[in-house]
Amino acid sequence: MTPAVLILAGGESRRIGGGKPLRLLGGRTLLERAVALAQGWSDSVTVAARSAAQVGSLEIRLLLDPPGLEGPLGGLASALRLGRPLVLTIPCDMPFLPDDLPARLAAALPGHGAALAMSGGQVHPVCGLWRIDALAQLRGYAGSGRRSLIGLAETIGYVAVEWPGDPFFNVNSPEDLAEAERRLG
Repeated sequence: MTPAVLILAGGESRRIGGGKPLRLLGGRTLLERAVALAQGWSDSVTVAARSAAQVGSLEIRLLLDPPGLEGPLGGLASALRLGRPLVLTIPCDMPFLPDDLPARLAAALPGHGAALAMSGGQVHPVCGLWRIDALAQLRGYAGSGRRSLIGLAETIGYVAVEWPGDPFFNVNSPEDLAEAERRLG
């Protein structure tokens, strides 16, 4: 079963000075890069954001974070409306995600509520394959005031899938954006 892909683009972008999804990298926005990658993985690609302004003029299905539940957890809550049994979440600010991300996460998922990417011993909960039936616990989890994706993954049971190197490089600052440009060559 091909998962829906949900691109998380609803962060506040404070460290980079705002507007992170629309920052240019190699002539395309970070969000355009994420959408192009996601469209190679699924016929159902959606962006989760706080507001439509975060996607600019990009023609893409948009789900706004539920009021009071902004950020990655809000994006995941929005995924409950996508109508697929599986949803792959990726952030808009990891421009070097591995091509085998969905396949490797799917292979590890059986018996777990989620399969999350990991590199260098660090789990990356924004890069995960989530079973929608397991996310039924999300509302209760969020209702208790918790907002951590890794905390939710622990609640529903997850498996971490290790990648070598650092394919989950994250653009959070102007310096990170410059480093990403350097890596593009």
